[in-house]
Amino acid sequence: MFWGCILLMFLLGVPMRRLFCLLFFFTWSFANIAMAQSKLVGPVTHVRDGDTIEVLSVPIRLEGLHVPELDSEAGQTAAIFMRDLVQGEDVVCSLTGHRSYDRQIGVCTFGGKDLSEIIIKAGHGRDCPRFSKGRYKKFEQDMVKDWPLPKYCM
Repeated sequence: MFWGCILLMFLLGVPMRRLFCLLFFFTWSFANIAMAQSKLVGPVTHVRDGDTIEVLSVPIRLEGLHVPELDSEAGQTAAIFMRDLVQGEDVVCSLTGHRSYDRQIGVCTFGGKDLSEIIIKAGHGRDCPRFSKGRYKKFEQDMVKDWPLPKYCM
């Protein structure tokens, strides 16, 4: 943005350059704010695993939730639980504007309840404190407290 404004200094007169730079800066700022947080409402079109769903074919990684990978029995069980719970059902997802690989990061609700909270209360996941700030810790079941957390949760 800075170099674009410098270039405009030479191409346009000083008053026009200032106006254009201000207009560009505010447009760019508001576009980033709008993209940073948005809502996605619709049916779950696919369940990838216990912590990733697709809503209207948009992949969403549930923020603050750790579920074992699909190559484990616990991961398979969590994916089946998630599929039985939300496949084809409407959810509301508040997207953070962050991404993990091809997935948007978000907090999704189903029937007015936080989906990550439901998964953790059912004993299929753990709080990932680096991203949840500990909001799901109180819902962890005793049977999962020994599951190791990946480094990215610390």
